Amino acid sequence: MTVTIRKSLSYFGLSLVLLQWLALGTLSAAQHEHASTEPEKLGTVQFATSCSPAVQGDFNRAVAMLHSFWYQKSGETFVQIAKVDPGCAMAEWGVAMTHYRQLWDPPTPADLGAGWAAVQKAKSIPIRSEREQAYIAAMEAFYKDSDKIDHHTRALAYEHAMEQLYAQYPEDREAAIFYALALRANAPPSDKTYADQKRASTILEAIFAEQPDHPGLAHYIIHCDDYPSLASQALYAARRYAQIAPDAPHALHMPSHIFTRLGLWQESIHSNLASAAAARKQGLAGDELHATDYLVYAYLQIGQGRDARKLVESMPTVRPNDAAYFAGLYATASIPARLAIEEHRWTDAATLTLPPNTFPGGRYRWTEADFYFARALGAARGGDSASAQAGLQHLTSIHDDLIHRGDQLSSSLVDIQRKTISAWISFAQGHKDQGLIEMRSAADQEDSTDRPPVAPGPIVPARELLGEMLLESQQPALALEAFEADLHVAPGRLNGLYGAGRAAESAGDLRKAENYFLQLLANCSQADTENPAVRKAREFLLHRRASR
Repeated sequence: MTVTIRKSLSYFGLSLVLLQWLALGTLSAAQHEHASTEPEKLGTVQFATSCSPAVQGDFNRAVAMLHSFWYQKSGETFVQIAKVDPGCAMAEWGVAMTHYRQLWDPPTPADLGAGWAAVQKAKSIPIRSEREQAYIAAMEAFYKDSDKIDHHTRALAYEHAMEQLYAQYPEDREAAIFYALALRANAPPSDKTYADQKRASTILEAIFAEQPDHPGLAHYIIHCDDYPSLASQALYAARRYAQIAPDAPHALHMPSHIFTRLGLWQESIHSNLASAAAARKQGLAGDELHATDYLVYAYLQIGQGRDARKLVESMPTVRPNDAAYFAGLYATASIPARLAIEEHRWTDAATLTLPPNTFPGGRYRWTEADFYFARALGAARGGDSASAQAGLQHLTSIHDDLIHRGDQLSSSLVDIQRKTISAWISFAQGHKDQGLIEMRSAADQEDSTDRPPVAPGPIVPARELLGEMLLESQQPALALEAFEADLHVAPGRLNGLYGAGRAAESAGDLRKAENYFLQLLANCSQADTENPAVRKAREFLLHRRASR
């Protein structure tokens, strides 16, 4: 059977088409609010189907939202399409896709049930296209036997099915895009060559040249290159994505992943202010919190702690039924932790509190780690070894639970935090050599471990902490090496620049110290007046100029 990837003609009778057009009017009024507002700007997607022409526009729109991870609204639109055209099996495929959030956390049992039900409903509808049957079969490969087969195995089955679909229909650009997404989603975290990410990016970049207004292309290129060594390659896609789909909250936020990697703090702030506002307007608490976490991180790097602290006062509460629950829960814990630790407010960090029952445990256990890490590090840096030990016990409990659940990446991230706390406890107790050994081990492990995209970065880089420990040990030359290595991975970090400047000054390299302090002040031109790093940099430069 020959399949054409152009908008197909309907085989329905005239009367049915007329009825569907009438129903579509109701759908458009309810979903688009076209009568009173302009259609959402979501980018351009052309996903040919054998469904009624009356629903093709809405189908493209739903897929565009899917590409921007607007899962709830995309799902609602697919459901409405199915009501208008009960013979549109691909609408059920779309519903199933919204429950498989590939780059987020794995589906919940409720998601798996809903996705499987949608697949079964799609299969019960006569399908006139072998291509569409292949799309539905790929979804079936993921959802089938979810009670018997683990998530990773089913995710690989879906990827392989999409690879076959892509090979069978090379002219189908959507097949190529969804295959590339699956390839990126299943990339092994341990592969530091990023082979799968690069393969996916090659596919996406070629199509992006043809379809510069496609939201999924810009979005997934960013995800493929969301690593320090690759980020510069995605800068064009990052700057394009928000222009392509300005009405999708996630599209406004996603560019900041690349901006963060490259130290482009003002662009990150602009991106996340817009994203948080759009998410708030839509009632998407998880998306708002995720954008706020990146926003707080960026504010801190330009010395605007007061603006960062204001955001904590109005943080929403994320609910378990939120599609971005995992991201929202992570941000709820990480934002106050990040604020206290980045500003070296050790007492505040040691006494952090969150509302009761914030953490649900179970599959979301990793989201607790930053909170307890901040408390323990604050206590250790403040000389309270007993409280630091209590925090270390919490981290050990989380680590062991994650090991039991088979979550290797998250358990490794918590292990880095455990080593860091142990290092500072040893250091605070006078065992400085032991502390440095442990801190260096934590930094080496962090260098070989990529963080998931839910986080703009660790609460504080381990190698940056190593630099601080070396400075306190009166080893400025080694401290400078540590800070410079950290800045290579995380350019433009305020504490990294500050630490490098202090270390260079103590080591007698005044020219290098001047360079780092100048970079710091260039980033912090509108910093809070009381920021100690900014004050120190200004004092150094004034003294340096006076001595010439």
